[in-house]
Amino acid sequence: MTEITHLTIQTNGINMHIAEAGEGPLVLLVHGFPELWYSWRHQLPALAEAGYHAVAPDVRGYGDTDKPHEIEAYAMREMVADYIGVLDALGEDKAVIVGHDWGAMMAWTTAALHPERFRAVAGLSVPYLPRGPVPPLQMMDAMFKDKFFYILYFQEPGVAEAEFEADVRRSLKLFIWGASGEARGVSGFATAMANKARDAKLFDNVPDVEGVPPWMTEADLDYYAGKFEKGGFRGPLNRYRCMDIDHEQLPEMQNREINLPALFVYGEADGALSFSPMDPMKQLVPNLKLVSFPGVGHWTQQERPKETNEALIDFLNGL
Repeated sequence: MTEITHLTIQTNGINMHIAEAGEGPLVLLVHGFPELWYSWRHQLPALAEAGYHAVAPDVRGYGDTDKPHEIEAYAMREMVADYIGVLDALGEDKAVIVGHDWGAMMAWTTAALHPERFRAVAGLSVPYLPRGPVPPLQMMDAMFKDKFFYILYFQEPGVAEAEFEADVRRSLKLFIWGASGEARGVSGFATAMANKARDAKLFDNVPDVEGVPPWMTEADLDYYAGKFEKGGFRGPLNRYRCMDIDHEQLPEMQNREINLPALFVYGEADGALSFSPMDPMKQLVPNLKLVSFPGVGHWTQQERPKETNEALIDFLNGL
């Protein structure tokens, strides 16, 4: 199997750790929350063997990449500059950018703002959501009223950090299970996550579950836990605290089209799609291909690595 190598590059004023494999056209893989470059462990060798230079960074705030303290340092404008800087640091004029979860929103936005630097864009799990007419937190407040919603819970600095960091391995395990395709088969899990009061905590009443989902190993969970025990959750959570900042800073994203070749891959059992509609994307991304996986939850490329690799390579080879 192709070897994955690691190095640190400078981009947009920070040191960024990247994992890479292969040679050829650049494919930049951007992870989501609460993940690492490691969530692309199945894609890096497959893309390399298909003739591509696959690069997966630890996003700012994560893993072995720098972790600025300020909330504003995690605004989408900074994230976009990070990835343009990766292309520059690697001496590449163009790339294909692929993202999952928050990484998908970063990929969509980066491609929308800098189409001259990208041959194509792919998002996993989270569709392209253009800037709405009102700030997103205001909209979520109105939608969820007195009900718990994790993004609103994440807003107060220090609160979610304390809950996640009290037992990092358990927190990650519950969060991963909760958003997986298998969660519905775990007694009481979905109910505990869904029916909570606004002032509840994320893991209140969530039952402990044995082991890890079948697509993951205990060693995989250990790798994630080790990095988050060292780096904490402030940086990753700060991204959620920038949603209204992004709305203010990026008015040019209002109904902005993406005319590049585009791919959206999603699991049909992904709860994120219940509050991230696909219709706006279908209107604003004319060169869009959709691929769906029945029974798959939120962790698309980890839950179905073989099928995800096939979808990505087919898309890349068709450019």
